[in-house]
Amino acid sequence: MPQITANNITIEYESYGDDAHPAILLVMGLGAQLILWPMELVDALVARGFRVIRYDNRDIGLSQKFDQARAPGIVRQVLLQRLGFNPRVPYSIADMAADGAGLLDALGISKAHIVGASMGGMITQHFGFSHSEKVLSLTSIMSTTGNRKLPPAQKEAASVLTKRPASFDESVLVAHGIKIARTIGSPSFQADEDVLREKVTMGVRRSFYPAGLPRQLAAIIADGCRRERLGQITAPTLVIHGDSDPLIPVEGGQDTAAHIPGAVLKIFPGMGHDLPQQLVEPMANAIAEHAGRKG
Repeated sequence: MPQITANNITIEYESYGDDAHPAILLVMGLGAQLILWPMELVDALVARGFRVIRYDNRDIGLSQKFDQARAPGIVRQVLLQRLGFNPRVPYSIADMAADGAGLLDALGISKAHIVGASMGGMITQHFGFSHSEKVLSLTSIMSTTGNRKLPPAQKEAASVLTKRPASFDESVLVAHGIKIARTIGSPSFQADEDVLREKVTMGVRRSFYPAGLPRQLAAIIADGCRRERLGQITAPTLVIHGDSDPLIPVEGGQDTAAHIPGAVLKIFPGMGHDLPQQLVEPMANAIAEHAGRKG
């Protein structure tokens, strides 16, 4: 697949649909490769008249890695921030938003609809207040404001996401990936076991790079609360969340919508922290209808 230099790093991306159509940039979440955007959703958006671009964030998948950088320990980082200190992190959420903006520039796209999931939603929010000139509309999916007073992740969901697998044997990695998907996924929309195993195996074989996750997590923690900055967003914004999300509870989506002027909140019953096949069509409809208002 193609790679391009953007924001002075190498980014792996995929583009679908007619280059002349309005662009949708899909931004994925923590430790997640571009392939976690279901092709069914990509195809559904292309069928609705959009050019769809998905890409690997820095430090994951086939994009540039930051092996030379070391992230501070999570506990130490949180404690120092609460004491008023800002420990150094390898890069920021702002840097990751600049990657996406740079990718649009490199592809010759002046404006796009920006759609982000989880950490990708945080990056999308940064687009709204730091790269507004490139934004037609925003869609923040299963994300949050960074407000520490909101309900935290369920213990099991947070633990499974950050726990290292017992070994790097493929069968162990696949089993680990399936456990993550089952733990944080949608309780009302469980994927077929064979389909899930195939998707997880594809991800493991494409790239397995656990070293990037703590650096991305450090960027999330360092970004702090975005509530005040969200008030600067002027782009039409759609906030999508599930009411059964164990990793970022629905209050995160509600808080996001409450702090972005004019934002529309859409809650999917039974949706967890994933993009289940059963919700592809309604989600594509929601995104396309929202984006269609801005052409």
